Amino acid sequence: MKRIAYIDWLRGLACVVMFQTHCYDSWLNPESRQATFFDWSRIGGTLPAPLFIFLAGISVALVTEKLREKGLTRNEIARQIILRGAEVFGLGILFRVQEFVLGYRFVPWTDLLRVDILNILGISMMLLGIVCWLAGSGSAHATRSRTISSSIAATAAIALATPGLWTIWRPKFLPWPLESYINGVHIFDQPQPWLFPLFPWVAFAFAGLTVGFWMFTTFAKRLGDWSFAVLAAAGVAICGLSLLFDKAPVHWFGAYDYWHTSPNFFLMRCGILLVIMGFAHAWCRWGLPSFVFSPLKQLGQTSLLVYWVHIEFVYGRFSILPKGQCSIAKATVGLVTIFTTMLALSLLRTRWKRKHKGHQVKVSTSAETMGGATAQ
Repeated sequence: MKRIAYIDWLRGLACVVMFQTHCYDSWLNPESRQATFFDWSRIGGTLPAPLFIFLAGISVALVTEKLREKGLTRNEIARQIILRGAEVFGLGILFRVQEFVLGYRFVPWTDLLRVDILNILGISMMLLGIVCWLAGSGSAHATRSRTISSSIAATAAIALATPGLWTIWRPKFLPWPLESYINGVHIFDQPQPWLFPLFPWVAFAFAGLTVGFWMFTTFAKRLGDWSFAVLAAAGVAICGLSLLFDKAPVHWFGAYDYWHTSPNFFLMRCGILLVIMGFAHAWCRWGLPSFVFSPLKQLGQTSLLVYWVHIEFVYGRFSILPKGQCSIAKATVGLVTIFTTMLALSLLRTRWKRKHKGHQVKVSTSAETMGGATAQ
């Protein structure tokens, strides 16, 4: 078994952008938050979550195809994927419990029920497993075609339903812990854009599943490495469509909020993900990561671990710098410290794993990464 380099690299990229977003958000003082620099750091913060969830969808497709080649039935494949999703969801609940315990007397009990990225990542994987099971009968070609069609339909439906479910279609009849999984309302009167509800976030997982299965089509295999160039070109076209639709005189129902609920912004982010994916494949195939150590690839192999740990040293009780009191320069020194420390932790983890378990890697969506990145 071997890891897929560009997926690890992309996941590591998401980790680095996540570090900078969290560090500046936690540590910068009010004066520094007025600077353009902080605005740019927040724009960068729109990338990690979509990238993690998108890659989880790709990984599920890769794992499903490999398990089919090994002769596993659709029931066995779906069971593995759904159980792994349930495991990630359980880790999300455990993470919230840890944060509550460490922040006791400072954190409200309602944070135990907050919808975070691990919760939605786990649910997304379970939903993908169900879709793979529903479309998993018949020949490999027919199964792949049905899965791609179903994933595209699910992606579009979720993106289009998001504005309404955040505004005019809000399921207010549900208790807030359940409604929060739909639109991220939490304990507030309005949905909160800093949370991770199913709408629109799970759409990125279905988009990733679509791309993952497309790479196994006869056309994509015939293109070889050029298939990633096709994906990047498609990403540019999708970004163009997003800008075109945004300028249209009529928008989709519900209050139009381009940066949070708009299907147009969802298109833009999907296009950017495809472009970055094309670059990552070329960079890992012919660039420096192909023959020298890559910190991003290393972080990507243990992205769940570094996500879990860095939160406590940035936002938690053990923050390495005083929260809300730092200049840009001081916060940047803290960011470099977090990056270096998390890279060292990642190296220790992989070396410990190799020492105790050899070089074996499960043919499944790994709990060591935010969604998994292994294939034969």
